[in-house]
Amino acid sequence: MYARSTTIRGNPQSVDGGIAYMRDEVLSAMQQMDGFVGLSVLVDRETGHCIATSAWADEASMRASADRVHPMRQRMVAMFGGEPEVQEWEIAVMHRAHETHDGSWARLTWTRGDPAEGDRLLDGFRSNLMPRLEQMDGFCSLSLLVDRGSGLAVGTVTFDDRSALEASREQARSLREDAARTMNRDVVDVAEFELVLAHLRVPETV
Repeated sequence: MYARSTTIRGNPQSVDGGIAYMRDEVLSAMQQMDGFVGLSVLVDRETGHCIATSAWADEASMRASADRVHPMRQRMVAMFGGEPEVQEWEIAVMHRAHETHDGSWARLTWTRGDPAEGDRLLDGFRSNLMPRLEQMDGFCSLSLLVDRGSGLAVGTVTFDDRSALEASREQARSLREDAARTMNRDVVDVAEFELVLAHLRVPETV
């Protein structure tokens, strides 16, 4: 399974219009594309920071969609403002305790490490970090996307609501520091978002 993320740091006043466009037009168009298996949209309404991620059955489907997705991305950029950052990933881990819903929030953690140690990252995430994340109050689901060539990875943990996410911050910080140390990773960034669109059929990988 593969994914393409588009990150925009745009205008907070344009967020609602951008969400409506992704929900009402982009999603229905992508559902007609071969290999499409889902779309999620995360936003920070205060800053205008938005991350839209499409999921694909295989790398070939993701690449084949590029020309059709490009004009939709350009319109998204025009609505949100800002310049897009596009990243392609392998979906290495996907696990759900239960489905997300309206009002769910997510914490994303970007890390970087030696590309040659990709298996160490996956083993540590599955065996050590994931069981501890599942114990957090309000836990919904988690995923790990990796770029094996660059050594970049992003882990996403979703919660039932914003209060559960906020209550988990100190525990998450401790887990993050411990995991970075044991898996030999550098934490690049951490951010929290409202999950405003989650139409995903990505199967469990664990």
